[in-house]
Amino acid sequence: MLTFTIRRLLLSIPTLLFISLVIFLLLQLAPGDPMAQVPLTVPPEVKQKMREALGLGQPIYVQYYKWLIQFFWVEPQVFIDWATRDSFLLGWLPDTSLSTFIDPDTGAVRPVQRAISWQTRSPIMDIVIQRMPQTLWVVGLSYIVGILIAIPIGIYSAYRHYSLFDQAGTFVTMIGFSIPPFFTGPLLIVIFSVSLGWLPSIYDTTHVVTDWESFKIQFMQMVMPVMVLALQTTAQISRYMRGAMLDNLNQDYVRTARAKGLREKSVVLVHVLRNSMIPVVTVIALGMPAIFGGAIITENVFKVNGIGQLLLTALFANDLPMVMTLTFIFAILIVLFNLIADVLYGLLDPRIRYD
Repeated sequence: MLTFTIRRLLLSIPTLLFISLVIFLLLQLAPGDPMAQVPLTVPPEVKQKMREALGLGQPIYVQYYKWLIQFFWVEPQVFIDWATRDSFLLGWLPDTSLSTFIDPDTGAVRPVQRAISWQTRSPIMDIVIQRMPQTLWVVGLSYIVGILIAIPIGIYSAYRHYSLFDQAGTFVTMIGFSIPPFFTGPLLIVIFSVSLGWLPSIYDTTHVVTDWESFKIQFMQMVMPVMVLALQTTAQISRYMRGAMLDNLNQDYVRTARAKGLREKSVVLVHVLRNSMIPVVTVIALGMPAIFGGAIITENVFKVNGIGQLLLTALFANDLPMVMTLTFIFAILIVLFNLIADVLYGLLDPRIRYD
């Protein structure tokens, strides 16, 4: 298993490089000019100098090479030095802005060539790190809630197939599949915020939890974003769980286990469930990047100041370095969770061996 994991990690490097090249070339073909938001009173020669300062006057292959160096070499070193508050990699102590490094002996300040957002003129990874906790809270909690609800529903629906519970679960999951987040979000706002007044319609990202009252406020403002994302997760995983359970409930090993006198609970929750989780693990692992995609719409509906809202803002502002970095992070998530799914295959099914 270790050999397989190392081999897959090495193979993911050319895959990610190819994906980054495709993303870069597609964004180069996208319409729009980052200088479009500059006031008309700015002279043309000043605009040209601004374009050169952003690196727009360089050849495409030079821009791509610089972005690769910044993303894969400079940013990891800056982050490690900042996290450890030491200077093992770059040789200089970082300040709190992560954009300059200070000589511990002379106090001299040296700028670091990092990927800069065209919109904010600040390092991209600094903005991503600031926005990431909000997205992880909403996306992570919604995914956990969706899985915890979907798996029991799928198991019981398969065990009691065609019952009233199964029919009701099928109806709810079809609704979750059919209704997109940009409709579910405003619908919940109209019902629970406008009509009933139970929940806040806007997510306050500046809120800090310090006591029980502030925790209740945080819980109330997270209910609707989590509900919107968890509905899709529950609908997808519960249907896969039900189908996998139905396929295994009629297998010979299940009849053998029952004939040996095992309790029905042990047959279903130990033997059948473990084999049924193999295809479901793929859905769960590959659904994690997809839930980040769903968060792009949900964050804008509820004004969550996270990665999704940052991506849309960068798209509207023609901030190509920011868009490329965020889309490439999504690509890394897809490759990473593909690997996690393959590793979990071997853990769940002893017949599957990679080494």
